[in-house]
Amino acid sequence: MNFKGLATGIGSLPLIDAQKAVDLILRYLPVAPFWPQLPKTNSREGMIAQFSENLPGLKIDGSGLHFSSQDKEKELELFYEKFIAQDLNYFKISPDFASGLHAFYQRLNNTDLSAVEFIKCQVTGPFTFCFGINDLEGKAIFHDEILKQAMIKGLAMKALWQLDLFKKFGKKMIMFFDEPFLTGVGSAYTPIDRRDVIEIFSELADSLKEQDCLIGVHCCGNTDWSMLTDTEGIDIINFDAFEFQERFVLYADNLNSFLKKGGIICWGIAPTQGYNASLTPDNLAQKLKSGLDILVKKGIDRNLLLERLMISPACGLGTLDDRKAEGILSLLNQTSAFIRKNL
Repeated sequence: MNFKGLATGIGSLPLIDAQKAVDLILRYLPVAPFWPQLPKTNSREGMIAQFSENLPGLKIDGSGLHFSSQDKEKELELFYEKFIAQDLNYFKISPDFASGLHAFYQRLNNTDLSAVEFIKCQVTGPFTFCFGINDLEGKAIFHDEILKQAMIKGLAMKALWQLDLFKKFGKKMIMFFDEPFLTGVGSAYTPIDRRDVIEIFSELADSLKEQDCLIGVHCCGNTDWSMLTDTEGIDIINFDAFEFQERFVLYADNLNSFLKKGGIICWGIAPTQGYNASLTPDNLAQKLKSGLDILVKKGIDRNLLLERLMISPACGLGTLDDRKAEGILSLLNQTSAFIRKNL
């Protein structure tokens, strides 16, 4: 399939009204819409808390998400019983944790979907998730091998539950794992290495591949992109092309191999923090073209780059104001049309 210029979103929007959020998504991203994460509504819709429901040791109260060792062994036993049984309903994401997901699902039930080619869903990635929660001693639960493995499997089940929920619409599914924590790989302050990333994402990809979905990884900063190009099962790499394009194209050889085996690059070309209303589709397309030109000079076929090119915002929009978020989605929509016509 020719993806040239296909536009989708990352996840979060700043709106509180789920119906209005869905309105914006279907208006501006009609070909590959996504369900909106709405972190300003309550603490349960935060990036990590949203996917914590029924995962062992994790508790939500009025002050947010906490780890509790009380009944840990009992919870792990129940967790693995449900996991082995592939009990998707146990791993559901309830309306209290994702009002945007359920509003989106209900809207799709009552909407003409003839323009929709893809439905995009998302889960917080295992590194961001496991380093975002500390145990009672203040250490990230990533360092507890038993808990880490449970969380990886639990996040995979959260993804599978979404794929199962939306399969009734008969559209190709895209599942993103959002991993801002990967920006720290290789630094002295981030105790994970390339092998960790490849092993864990290979496991996640294996668990989802039977669903015939496209699996993407979003990282909104710079990282060692070869970790993702070299992981079997990852179909889409999404990066902040507005801020980090010059660093991304340094991985031309890895990207060439990735594209040749069917990979897709999703260029986060619409800026989030750097957005201003004077930006035009031509501005963004020219910046994107400069990145493509470098990769072509390094030996990648231009037609392959264009056929395997998606676009998105650079990152989630949840921290912005409503007007700016809509402006970015509108700009993305216009840029998608511009790319398809002019590049």
